Amino acid sequence: MLNRIATAQKIRFRVLCSLTVFFIIAVFVPAKQSQCREITDMFGRKFSIADKPRKVYSASPPMTNLLYAIDPVMLAGLTVPIREYEKRYLRKEILSFPLLGGWYGQGNTPNIEMILKVKPEVIVVQKFSSAFSSKTNEVLLKALPAPVVAVNLSTVYDYPAALMYLGRLLGREARAKELAAYARKTISDMQAFTAGIDKKKKISVYYAEGVDGLNTDCDASMHTELINLAGGRNVYHCAARDLFGMEKVSIEQVMLYDPDVILVFEDVFYRKVFNDRRWKRLRAVKNRRVYLIPNQPFNWFDRPPSFMRLLGVKWVASLLYPERCRIDMVKETQKFFKLFLGVDLTVDEANKLMHQ
Repeated sequence: MLNRIATAQKIRFRVLCSLTVFFIIAVFVPAKQSQCREITDMFGRKFSIADKPRKVYSASPPMTNLLYAIDPVMLAGLTVPIREYEKRYLRKEILSFPLLGGWYGQGNTPNIEMILKVKPEVIVVQKFSSAFSSKTNEVLLKALPAPVVAVNLSTVYDYPAALMYLGRLLGREARAKELAAYARKTISDMQAFTAGIDKKKKISVYYAEGVDGLNTDCDASMHTELINLAGGRNVYHCAARDLFGMEKVSIEQVMLYDPDVILVFEDVFYRKVFNDRRWKRLRAVKNRRVYLIPNQPFNWFDRPPSFMRLLGVKWVASLLYPERCRIDMVKETQKFFKLFLGVDLTVDEANKLMHQ
């Protein structure tokens, strides 16, 4: 009897000791931390960041959109407000993300106070941004307690390398490789397609911006690069004055160009162009070759010049050369939206996006 009692007491003692040790480990030994690594930011500062950062802030809409395509949940906040028509194609949780602003357009600046409150682990900026390059903005960014990384995203050709770099930096390599492969193939396919087009026979294109259609961008501008990549010839030949663009032209000048095709940015202008007595004189209008650029969830052509251009260039090529370009744009749109946005489109929805 005494032996049984002694044995029971020993068992209780061992259990109590085990529980005590477990409690001490749980309370005083920290849980395993995520792996970190050291990086040097664009100002030469060294930082230790997580292998897979959970809060990343971008200072421009094109970069924010690209980060969204890689992994929406890592966004620390939004650069611009989400418009009503974009909501159908974006993850529900980002609707509640804070609006942080950024350097884009003319005179827009980020909300530094809100950025400090959100505490991003990494800040990503675009190298081409003239707004960012000012000394004032450099001082502001240096004051933020997070590494600032510059990524080259000046043209559509930069997307494969930018995606691969961001994938490594942010611990999303597999996803980034998948998107980069699509970007690389798209550019390669378009270059192969346009290589066989006689320069003298290229379709002439006018890019109509503004509510009156009388703003446009130079053929050397990043805002119109899809025209060249799709094998077209931008009628407005010049050197861009600045990054913003939207240079004013006259209707007389457009009449002299008399383009084969007109790509329209504003719905307001598109709705009236076929009934305007001046525009009706143009070959593109007479032949009904005036097209409203799709803009959901982001514009497929420009403003912001986002990753949607990888789909947009195929759309442009199919319009310029319908007999030569064999892309099934409905299937391509469905494929693209599934890959980049995780959205399943019906045939009707894809057609509606392209205004068909």
